[in-house]
Amino acid sequence: MEQNTCLFSISACMLLTFFYVASLYVWRSTLSRDHPTTIKRRFFSVFCVMLLAPFLTQYFLTEETINRGNMYEQLGLRSSGLITAMVAPLFLTAVLFLGPLTMHVLSGSWKLYAEPLYWVSSWQDLAWVRNHFMAPLSEEWVFRACMMPLLMQCLDPLTAVFTGPLLFGIAHFHHMLERMRSGYDFKTALMISTFQFTYTSLFGAYSAYLFARTGHFVAPLVAHIFCNHMGFPNFAEVGQFPMLQRVVIVCCFLLGFILWCLLLTRLTSPEIFDNRLYWET
Repeated sequence: MEQNTCLFSISACMLLTFFYVASLYVWRSTLSRDHPTTIKRRFFSVFCVMLLAPFLTQYFLTEETINRGNMYEQLGLRSSGLITAMVAPLFLTAVLFLGPLTMHVLSGSWKLYAEPLYWVSSWQDLAWVRNHFMAPLSEEWVFRACMMPLLMQCLDPLTAVFTGPLLFGIAHFHHMLERMRSGYDFKTALMISTFQFTYTSLFGAYSAYLFARTGHFVAPLVAHIFCNHMGFPNFAEVGQFPMLQRVVIVCCFLLGFILWCLLLTRLTSPEIFDNRLYWET
């Protein structure tokens, strides 16, 4: 019986992954992924998948799982510990990015955030809205809020944390087709997509860990938005700074990673978030 539950749960997760990726290609078009028309169409498609996903999740949840918490709680939608779930994961993720943040400060680029026109122009840019809002929102909703309850009902927390992100990473392989359409050869597109698969799977594991530990949908969401804004650290940029600043930046990279490792379990303790659903303390 347990094996059947796990089989159905993983199959449902694979189905959700298929629906999510397929929704991006239901529109026949030769326009690029950054064209406003393409972005608007994909917004609509992904929104439809977001509406469908919870119903699919509910259908495959066992009665035992539902008895532990209602559907809203299963999806990470609850008020208890909400503020902490918004602040602690964001701070933890910022600590991990201490190196890149130091580069922002030393270069003076952080001053841009104080300019109202920056925010106005950003929200008028559909590609920016996609990268900073719609992509994190839809991906965390489908791959964390809707998939994790399915995986957690048949797998132990850590196994579930590292299983779901594989589907999350595989889902990003569709970018390979878009790169080949834009002129990349197969080998180059495959190498880039493989690298993207690796770091999206690692981030997916971190995001799933935040969801399971906090029991809140907003926890991985704020971390995802922050990571998408920062982007993958560009280590080559370190060489553009004066020698003394390079030393400071490298030390901040190392310090940020060490502090993140030390604070990870402490700042995600289920007790802080009143999480009694997913992770036993």
